[in-house]
Amino acid sequence: MKQNLFLFCVCLLGLFSCQNKDEQQLLEQQKDVKARAFVFTTVSNGWRFSIPTLNPDTQVLVQNWKELEDFNNELRQKPKSTIYAFQKKSKDLSRKVLALNATIPAPFAKPEVRSRIAALRTKISSINLYLNIDAIPAKKIVILVNDFNKEYGSLYRQFDEITRKNQIPKEEGESDMIRMLDPSRAIPNTPNKP
Repeated sequence: MKQNLFLFCVCLLGLFSCQNKDEQQLLEQQKDVKARAFVFTTVSNGWRFSIPTLNPDTQVLVQNWKELEDFNNELRQKPKSTIYAFQKKSKDLSRKVLALNATIPAPFAKPEVRSRIAALRTKISSINLYLNIDAIPAKKIVILVNDFNKEYGSLYRQFDEITRKNQIPKEEGESDMIRMLDPSRAIPNTPNKP
């Protein structure tokens, strides 16, 4: 009889402990779902990329830059359904920003533009990284999107500045002076051997 009572107590204890584990798992799952929903809404609300406007003269120079147009189109399309859609979008943006640096039009192929595109690439890569880790820091992603918008505005202002500088007429003899200052045209200094 004592054995039966002991077995009955062990079974009851096991039953209650299983129910307790199930309740704990259910609570953890609910917390996980709430955390994912919070991350999704925070990222979704903060996913506001702004595309600056160019002056008309600069627009003429970039109108054939297909990669810039593709990148802008990718920025305009906001994912709507899941965090996975944001992950996919960030990977697409990473690919598109890499293509920008490879195909810069000749008037803008300057270190100032390349450095700004590199800054954009860093911001997009960081967004991509943060979206693909287990505990997604949604607030950091929103901050990075805002930082990206500032950098993108800086790039567009640089385009306008380059266009404005190119429109300034050169003075007579200025192009000759610039050529003379070019160190690649210098006569090599080789010692004469007697």
